Amino acid sequence: MTKPCPYGTHRVLSPAGALPQAADVLDNRLPIRENELLIAVETLNVDSASFHQIMGACGGDEKKMAEMIMDIVTRRGKLQNPVTGSGGMLLGTVREVGSAFPGKAKPGDRIATLVSLSLTPLSIRSIRKIHMENDQVDVDADAILFSTGIYAKIPADLDQKVVMSALDVAGAPAQVHRLVNPGSSVLILGASGKSGVLCAFQAKLDAGPEGHVVGVVNDLKQLPELEALHACDEIVVADARDPMDVYRKALEANGGRKYDLTVNVVNVAGTEMASILPTRDDGIVYFFSMATSFSRAALGAEGVASGATMMIGNGYTAGHADFTIDLIRKSPELYRLFRKRYGGKE
Repeated sequence: MTKPCPYGTHRVLSPAGALPQAADVLDNRLPIRENELLIAVETLNVDSASFHQIMGACGGDEKKMAEMIMDIVTRRGKLQNPVTGSGGMLLGTVREVGSAFPGKAKPGDRIATLVSLSLTPLSIRSIRKIHMENDQVDVDADAILFSTGIYAKIPADLDQKVVMSALDVAGAPAQVHRLVNPGSSVLILGASGKSGVLCAFQAKLDAGPEGHVVGVVNDLKQLPELEALHACDEIVVADARDPMDVYRKALEANGGRKYDLTVNVVNVAGTEMASILPTRDDGIVYFFSMATSFSRAALGAEGVASGATMMIGNGYTAGHADFTIDLIRKSPELYRLFRKRYGGKE
């Protein structure tokens, strides 16, 4: 038997030598190995880009979506959308802890994983319900976490689905906190979405009264909830796939000046240039969207002679889980919004 690897390569069936995220197929069979954790999965929080791709491909038909999700997991041993390459994360209860698994996890602990479903061995017995409004899928399933897989225990004082939704994008506001300085100008594409509202709220806190935070949304219907947060100094309505429209409106909202930081958290493709054009040459573009084409971003920046630094949105930032949970806790407005959108039903 293959010696268990802390990164999970012993679960890779093909191709040989790949890490689990890049693998085509994972071994999702039980029993677990000594360096693994077995989770009884209740809910999958599917990456937004992946969920909307599946929904579009199935014409919004819940039964067809369930069949597509089951087919992906059956073929690949994990939930990794073959189009977007992304996965999501999960909520569940620890069933079994391997003898060599690090930390203090014990059976019965309620946890949310902080690593992608695109690298997590998963076996779904049934799909109970698909929640179209919040990209969540209730399941009867098992998942396996490797010894390097990070997770967070669900706080007892907060709605568990609110916590799961926030933790799904916890790396974004934590990274924004590292990038925004007092007085910074910040542009957020997709500001009304899950990661968008967290990033906008955090950017406003860090930029302070001398800073300027501008959100971009693509629908007037998204304005009321975002306005109620008071996280953006101005909100622009524009399609992020139309770079020149975003460029003109974003600069107008910032007194004709380009931005110190642009954060892209949209869930559709083709928005790279709308992020690059409004950003200063010595500024930063932070691509947290899994719909981003980094070749389009690199070649597009070259084509417009942009010297902006471009960052890949790594979902992990040291301390990001506690940071984001604290952000939700200290903001009643944010918590109410997440409870309304993503919370468990009474």
